[in-house]
Amino acid sequence: MGKFIVWPSEIDARLPRKYGRVIRRDLAVEKPTIHEIVEAAESVGMKVIELEREKINPRLSGLDEEYRLKGMARIESPHGKTKSLRLISQKIREIRKTRAKQSKSKKRKSKRKKR
Repeated sequence: MGKFIVWPSEIDARLPRKYGRVIRRDLAVEKPTIHEIVEAAESVGMKVIELEREKINPRLSGLDEEYRLKGMARIESPHGKTKSLRLISQKIREIRKTRAKQSKSKKRKSKRKKR
């Protein structure tokens, strides 16, 4: 099992590879949070060893504040780093879809009650 650090910038679709994105842009996610990364990693079967919410990736020092995502997670995974990042990114997309569906259904239900 490999241990490595995951920064939100490594799976952020808004950033170029120059600033730390590791996976392809079409597989990446926009504005991933460290909480989403931890949730996705645990649901895929990886172990989160350490979590620091206030750390910023040193590669992002030259970027605008908008692109600097805070957080760092040290993860233990049976896969390599790139494959693990792809799995995490895919799971984040799935989680976001299910949450969007749930919020839409809640809005519909609340509208029905008002009538």
